Amino acid sequence: MKIFKILSIGILLGTLGVSCSKDFLEYEPEGLLSSSNVATADNAEALVTAAYAGIANDDMIGPITGMWAYGSVRSDDSYKGGGGVGDVDVVDHMEQFYQVKADMSWWLPNTWTNHYKAISRTNFALKVINDIEDAEYSNKTLRTAELRFLRAHSHFMLKILFNKVPYITEDLTQEEIMQTGNDLSNDELWGKIIADFKYAYDNLPQSQDQVGRADKNAAAAYLAKAKLYQAYKQDDNHQVTSIDSSLLQEVITYADAVTASLQPEYGENFLNGYDNGPESIWAAQFSVNDGTTVGRLSFVNGLNSPHGSTLYGCCGFHLASQNMVNAFQTDEDGLPLLDSFNDNDILTDLNTSTNYVDVNAGLTVDPRLDSSIGVPGRPFKYRNTVKEAGDMIYSYSWARDPGVYGYFGNMKEQQAPDCSCYVKEGPFVGTSKNIDFIRYADVLLFKAEALIQLDRYNEALPIINQVRARAAASTQLATAAGATDIYNVQPYASFPSKEYAWKALKFERRLEFAMEDWRFFDLVRWGEASTTLNAYFAKEKTRRSFLSNAKFTAGRDEYFPIPQNEIDFTGGLYKQNPGY
Repeated sequence: MKIFKILSIGILLGTLGVSCSKDFLEYEPEGLLSSSNVATADNAEALVTAAYAGIANDDMIGPITGMWAYGSVRSDDSYKGGGGVGDVDVVDHMEQFYQVKADMSWWLPNTWTNHYKAISRTNFALKVINDIEDAEYSNKTLRTAELRFLRAHSHFMLKILFNKVPYITEDLTQEEIMQTGNDLSNDELWGKIIADFKYAYDNLPQSQDQVGRADKNAAAAYLAKAKLYQAYKQDDNHQVTSIDSSLLQEVITYADAVTASLQPEYGENFLNGYDNGPESIWAAQFSVNDGTTVGRLSFVNGLNSPHGSTLYGCCGFHLASQNMVNAFQTDEDGLPLLDSFNDNDILTDLNTSTNYVDVNAGLTVDPRLDSSIGVPGRPFKYRNTVKEAGDMIYSYSWARDPGVYGYFGNMKEQQAPDCSCYVKEGPFVGTSKNIDFIRYADVLLFKAEALIQLDRYNEALPIINQVRARAAASTQLATAAGATDIYNVQPYASFPSKEYAWKALKFERRLEFAMEDWRFFDLVRWGEASTTLNAYFAKEKTRRSFLSNAKFTAGRDEYFPIPQNEIDFTGGLYKQNPGY
């Protein structure tokens, strides 16, 4: 692994698998290992390594790292894509909302199980460590802090996906686990997540010698994030009823505790050679050529490569929406069109005979467009050719089903085919590129959001402008590859009101994290999912007829249903979310 070399733990990792969903919460490795017979420092170190592997053990079905189907397709950022609505129809159901059911197969149950498998690994490692005398294990407190960080991370992801989830810790017996429901209040569940992150923050060093291990920076960033989510108080129907100012102040405190910097060029965050750079706060780590069959690769985005290109192969999923593309337009002052960006479509004069888009006269855009979206006629992944492979100009012909989903692609999660990180297994593509859970730009905008909500919006101005300044300076990768320079991004001169600052903050988050899978969760946190998405559907269905029946139902669609097989297994102990 990129985190650190895997120790001699092949047998350990093999025993950590869980054969079916019904027993993952009561997991203990069978046969060779138990918490009582592996209580040595060497084995504890190996089990911590295995716990790190657990937070990235996913695939195209049941994702827990790249969550394009959960956070991007369910928002106004992107369409499902692929070969029509029936191709992986479970994601189409998510995109249109009204067809989501508790007994859905594939994705949701697998994601639930994969997160709890990761939690099982952390809890088993904690049990082992707890049985080791302090004098026999010098890293005991440090590794405990790392494991509690990992456990909190997995529960955080479950919380934003399913809302009502059981919090499982290492001190519970199997009988107690089977009696643990999912009936904690929002504040109680957030409190348990935050307590684990706080223990990590109090006991981790500012940085670690081995990249990829959790450190105080990561814990501080996650505390800021968790407290920001908790600050927006929701009732039983997921509606925001108030915003806790004391929690917002803690967001600022923990954001200020993070020592990091922005990557100089925005697009470098999405290139393999810049993993674990100054902006990467917490990331899932992957590797290639590590002695295993296909490496410790990420295949979570394996469906999403450009379909019509011989350089890639399959399968044309996760495509930018017209709404998302329009959001990158800027006015003559280099500012986003906060209220009118979607009035007119940009980059739509498609010349199919030459496979490129004619740039409208006078159009200016945010440079982050060319790091986020494949646009016909513009270089893909900052390349115009690939040695011994051919043309890398994104083409209309790369779209798999343009009649349904249009012709814009995704770029951030792709790598060039000649990258040493790139591996093709059959039609699917895997890479060793890290997947960031938190970037420093996130931390800056967490702080700006808290300041604005505390009516200190003038203090948020230079923070948002810092993010915009980096965007304005991020033109070299694309223009060096031959992209037409149509860029114009400028700082905000002032925020005349809290309302204006709030719009600017939300828009900046959308541009900065376009198609990085966080958009839907932002909308839910702000209490704006229903208003934003139903307005999006009303306009977008005039462009894409497949969305004609799409509808977001407030009080239900903010969260996924608890998988029905989990409710059945617990005999009804787990309670279903409203509306399912």
